[in-house]
Amino acid sequence: MDTVVVKSALISVSDKTGLEDLLAALAARGVALISTGGTYAFIRAAGYEVTEISEYTGSPEMMQGRVKTLHPKVHGGLLGRAGIDNTVMAEQAITEIDLLVVNLYPFEAVTEAADCSLETAIENIDIGGPAMIRSGAKNFDRVTVLTSPADYAGLIQTLDDNTGAVPRQVRFDCARKAFARIAQYDAVISNYLAARETESDHHHPSLFPSVLSQQWVKAQDMRYGENPHQQAAYYREDPVQAGSLSDAVQIQGKDLSFNNLADADAALECVRSFSSPTCVIVKHANPCGVASGQDFFEAYDKAFATDPTSAFGGIIAINGCVDERLAQNMIDRQFVEVLVADAVTPAAAAILATKKNVRVLTVGGANAGQVGFDLKRVSGGLLVQTRDTLLYEPEHLQCVSKRQPTAQEQIDLMFAWKVAKNVKSNAIVYAK
Repeated sequence: MDTVVVKSALISVSDKTGLEDLLAALAARGVALISTGGTYAFIRAAGYEVTEISEYTGSPEMMQGRVKTLHPKVHGGLLGRAGIDNTVMAEQAITEIDLLVVNLYPFEAVTEAADCSLETAIENIDIGGPAMIRSGAKNFDRVTVLTSPADYAGLIQTLDDNTGAVPRQVRFDCARKAFARIAQYDAVISNYLAARETESDHHHPSLFPSVLSQQWVKAQDMRYGENPHQQAAYYREDPVQAGSLSDAVQIQGKDLSFNNLADADAALECVRSFSSPTCVIVKHANPCGVASGQDFFEAYDKAFATDPTSAFGGIIAINGCVDERLAQNMIDRQFVEVLVADAVTPAAAAILATKKNVRVLTVGGANAGQVGFDLKRVSGGLLVQTRDTLLYEPEHLQCVSKRQPTAQEQIDLMFAWKVAKNVKSNAIVYAK
């Protein structure tokens, strides 16, 4: 089927964000609504006509809500094929459900809490929601499935543009998102349980689960990979970690290349090791200049002076805000490939815009730090380790020489240690 006019919708959501706008759009087109539990109460309170799920199925909710949508009239309404199943649907009084709006029990959020019990986690494993999503997405020939409030506005616009109908391509896109969401949800549950060999392991889960599942979402295709003959794409973790490179916003410049992203990540990881105003300049994944100063202008000046030749065409990272004076200094002194900073002032952005090819990324003030696993692909497998976050403080070091280091030498050592941690292979770092 090409376009399908939405005449009926089943809505069952734990997250009510944006639901009122969607309800208004559906009501304006006379769409019949079916709903469950708290969503039903929300829709009624908003003043819209809605049929409660047990009234539609003829079966009450059971087992404290564990069983409410697992019913042939629900899944038949989602799986029924136009022109093929019409007779049996009529015989069984099954209504065609054209739109399914479902988001799942918040298993991810619930299990992030340190005091979450295994019992609480288990009760937040959604059963009916994923089952409905799979049924609706399988039958995208007729059914549109929404699993995120972020997609409501797009559907509303689609209905406005197509006189209340949804084109096939949109339904297919929604089905792809739906199955991806189910895969993500199941992966989180699998990782949670796989980290526990027995029920009693709940408070002492294994750092490395027996099965490791991870979903990555394609952000963009790259022109090429590390070398021109290699094809490449950029994938983000899902959900995106705040303050990470994947959370960055590109405010200007050419498209990022494979090597741009790799170098920008190296620069960002290094500069995030410092709390004082610091600038890191990276070339070919290695720092060629790192400096801290009283302010970012001084930090950049020192970092550039470390190796002006290598800095040309380098990637610059600042662990703070780039202002007008700093931006002008950068573009006056060198060719900048990529600039990564927490923020860029409007005046600085205007100056950087005069060099339209410079890629400028802002990552916000959140310090993502090095969390999660460090992954390395090997033939037929994956090496997994914790991230290298160890940083020694002077009071934790033991001096074995006769002469004790001065306070300034200890400061220089700590600075060099942070830089060395971010240098590839065997590291020699000169620091002052």
